[in-house]
Amino acid sequence: MMSMISSRWPRRALVAAISAGWVAAAQAEVPAQQQEQASGWFRMMVGDTEVTALYDGHTTLDTSLLKGMEHDEILRHLDALFIDAENGMQTAVNAFLIHTGQNLVLVDAGAAACFGPTLGQVEQNLRASGYAPEQVDTILMTHLHPDHVCGLVDENGEAVYPNAELRASEGDADFWLDEERSQALPEEERAFFTMAQEAVAPYQEAGRFSPFAPGDELLMGIVARDAHGHTPGHASFMLNSGDDAMLVWGDVVHSYGVQFADPSVAIEFDSDPEQAVHTREAVLERAVDEKHWVAGAHMPFPGIGHIVEDEEGYRWLPIEFAPIARDSE
Repeated sequence: MMSMISSRWPRRALVAAISAGWVAAAQAEVPAQQQEQASGWFRMMVGDTEVTALYDGHTTLDTSLLKGMEHDEILRHLDALFIDAENGMQTAVNAFLIHTGQNLVLVDAGAAACFGPTLGQVEQNLRASGYAPEQVDTILMTHLHPDHVCGLVDENGEAVYPNAELRASEGDADFWLDEERSQALPEEERAFFTMAQEAVAPYQEAGRFSPFAPGDELLMGIVARDAHGHTPGHASFMLNSGDDAMLVWGDVVHSYGVQFADPSVAIEFDSDPEQAVHTREAVLERAVDEKHWVAGAHMPFPGIGHIVEDEEGYRWLPIEFAPIARDSE
């Protein structure tokens, strides 16, 4: 029989046909696509201090929210960075967990359920990174907007971080937590005030809320810096450890594709747009001069990188993924 087949088929073709049959028989069934992302946390060292970026999720911002630049020019900048803005600019929301060796500090808490299902992942990503909310002893708020403050409480209004001291700037506390101010506003303008007040309430009731002033050293190696403009008391936090440093700057930049190229572009959410622009220009200039790390709440996750000058404004240099060097290595 084999001699008959061999006479009709060249030996090479016969071997190929048999091999193909064996491969087909042995090939595993193709699995379904997973279509899930890795857990949203990223870790690095700043000197001897561990910094973990925590992804809260993303929101979409319409380009019309950007003020001070023609729409066509906005699109030109976004297109140059392959940022698809046809249905709005996808914008990350990040928080940062700082382990100084003496304290476990959370900077901002994310949006929880305040802005829909694409946000609210800080707590689960904090757990995925190896820590628990009960271990956080200090929470530093860059400001009291809902996408930073709502994650302080759960769906029942209870503190997510039951052992933490909550700190916010005097300027923001005096503004957003003033019930008389909020009640004097039309009902449709009270939402941000209400969300801030409800999020802070359980910490106040437990005697674990205290404001700070610009320049205060909040913990060893962490100093509050004035960055007002986006909100009345917006703050950034300067972390120094050894020869390394990082500025956790909150909402100094919302659209890296536009505001690095032209820092004079404001956003609708700025309480004082002119001051917000002044703050951004000063912070960017200082970041270039001092060459320190930057951690941004609305930079593409993990939101950590350096700033350099460019022919047209500034440029963002994101951190590269790398393993953490351990003491024993």
